[in-house]
Amino acid sequence: MAFMDIKPINEGHALVMTKKHAILVDELDEELYLKLFPIGRKIAMKIKEKLPETKGIMYFIADGEHAGQEVPHVHLHIIPRKPNDGFDFIFEQAYYDRLLTEEERTKVKDKLIPI
Repeated sequence: MAFMDIKPINEGHALVMTKKHAILVDELDEELYLKLFPIGRKIAMKIKEKLPETKGIMYFIADGEHAGQEVPHVHLHIIPRKPNDGFDFIFEQAYYDRLLTEEERTKVKDKLIPI
Protein backbone atom coordinates (compact mmCIF):
# COMPACT_ATOMS: atom_id res chain seq x y z
CA MET A 1 0.00 0.00 0.00
CA ALA A 2 1.08 3.61 -0.46
CA PHE A 3 0.11 6.87 1.18
CA MET A 4 1.36 10.39 1.76
CA ASP A 5 3.83 11.03 4.58
CA ILE A 6 2.24 12.94 7.50
CA LYS A 7 5.48 14.95 7.96
CA PRO A 8 6.55 15.44 4.34
CA ILE A 9 10.01 16.70 3.47
CA ASN A 10 8.57 18.13 0.24
CA GLU A 11 5.18 18.16 -1.46
CA GLY A 12 4.46 14.67 -2.79
CA HIS A 13 6.54 12.77 -0.19
CA ALA A 14 4.97 9.31 -0.14
CA LEU A 15 5.52 6.00 1.62
CA VAL A 16 5.23 2.48 0.24
CA MET A 17 4.57 -0.07 2.95
CA THR A 18 3.86 -3.78 3.06
CA LYS A 19 0.54 -4.96 4.50
CA LYS A 20 2.38 -7.90 6.03
CA HIS A 21 4.14 -6.74 9.18
CA ALA A 22 7.93 -6.73 9.15
CA ILE A 23 10.21 -4.43 11.08
CA LEU A 24 13.38 -5.04 9.06
CA VAL A 25 13.94 -5.57 5.35
CA ASP A 26 15.47 -9.01 5.88
CA GLU A 27 12.21 -10.16 7.51
CA LEU A 28 10.41 -9.75 4.17
CA ASP A 29 10.33 -12.60 1.71
CA GLU A 30 12.05 -11.72 -1.55
CA GLU A 31 8.83 -11.55 -3.57
CA LEU A 32 7.32 -8.97 -1.22
CA TYR A 33 10.56 -6.99 -1.03
CA LEU A 34 10.79 -6.84 -4.81
CA LYS A 35 7.31 -5.27 -5.01
CA LEU A 36 8.32 -2.15 -3.03
CA PHE A 37 10.51 -0.49 -5.66
CA PRO A 38 8.29 -0.94 -8.74
CA ILE A 39 5.42 0.65 -6.82
CA GLY A 40 7.76 3.40 -5.60
CA ARG A 41 8.93 4.00 -9.17
CA LYS A 42 5.35 4.41 -10.40
CA ILE A 43 4.68 6.95 -7.65
CA ALA A 44 7.91 8.79 -8.48
CA MET A 45 6.96 8.98 -12.15
CA LYS A 46 3.57 10.45 -11.23
CA ILE A 47 5.21 12.95 -8.87
CA LYS A 48 7.57 14.14 -11.63
CA GLU A 49 4.62 14.42 -14.04
CA LYS A 50 2.31 16.34 -11.70
CA LEU A 51 4.88 18.34 -9.70
CA PRO A 52 7.26 19.68 -12.37
CA GLU A 53 9.39 21.55 -9.82
CA THR A 54 10.64 18.11 -8.76
CA LYS A 55 14.18 17.72 -10.10
CA GLY A 56 15.02 14.38 -8.52
CA ILE A 57 13.64 11.58 -6.34
CA MET A 58 15.21 10.15 -3.22
CA TYR A 59 14.29 6.53 -2.51
CA PHE A 60 15.02 5.83 1.14
CA ILE A 61 14.60 2.95 3.60
CA ALA A 62 15.86 3.25 7.17
CA ASP A 63 16.42 -0.39 8.15
CA GLY A 64 16.61 -0.52 11.93
CA GLU A 65 16.76 1.94 14.79
CA HIS A 66 20.46 2.70 14.26
CA ALA A 67 19.73 3.55 10.62
CA GLY A 68 17.18 6.15 11.70
CA GLN A 69 14.05 3.98 11.53
CA GLU A 70 11.38 5.66 13.66
CA VAL A 71 8.36 3.54 12.72
CA PRO A 72 8.84 -0.19 13.44
CA HIS A 73 7.59 -1.36 10.03
CA VAL A 74 9.42 -1.58 6.69
CA HIS A 75 8.57 1.36 4.49
CA LEU A 76 10.10 2.98 1.42
CA HIS A 77 10.15 6.77 1.30
CA ILE A 78 9.61 8.39 -2.10
CA ILE A 79 10.91 11.91 -1.54
CA PRO A 80 10.62 14.52 -4.29
CA ARG A 81 13.69 16.77 -4.36
CA LYS A 82 14.01 20.26 -5.70
CA PRO A 83 16.87 22.75 -5.72
CA ASN A 84 17.61 24.37 -2.36
CA ASP A 85 14.87 22.44 -0.54
CA GLY A 86 16.89 22.46 2.68
CA PHE A 87 16.99 18.69 3.08
CA ASP A 88 20.32 16.93 2.91
CA PHE A 89 22.59 14.44 4.60
CA ILE A 90 25.01 16.51 6.68
CA PHE A 91 28.28 14.89 7.71
CA GLU A 92 30.28 16.01 10.71
CA GLN A 93 34.07 16.22 10.53
CA ALA A 94 34.32 12.88 12.39
CA TYR A 95 32.95 11.19 9.26
CA TYR A 96 35.81 12.50 7.14
CA ASP A 97 38.34 11.68 9.85
CA ARG A 98 37.39 8.00 9.84
CA LEU A 99 37.16 7.32 6.10
CA LEU A 100 38.70 3.96 5.23
CA THR A 101 41.91 3.68 3.29
CA GLU A 102 41.95 1.77 0.02
CA GLU A 103 43.56 -1.18 1.83
CA GLU A 104 40.83 -1.18 4.51
CA ARG A 105 38.09 -0.96 1.84
CA THR A 106 39.65 -3.95 0.06
CA LYS A 107 39.64 -6.00 3.29
CA VAL A 108 35.94 -5.25 3.80
CA LYS A 109 35.15 -6.09 0.17
CA ASP A 110 37.00 -9.40 0.51
CA LYS A 111 34.86 -10.27 3.57
CA LEU A 112 31.63 -9.59 1.69
CA ILE A 113 32.30 -10.96 -1.80
CA PRO A 114 31.18 -13.34 -3.09
CA ILE A 115 27.69 -12.91 -1.68
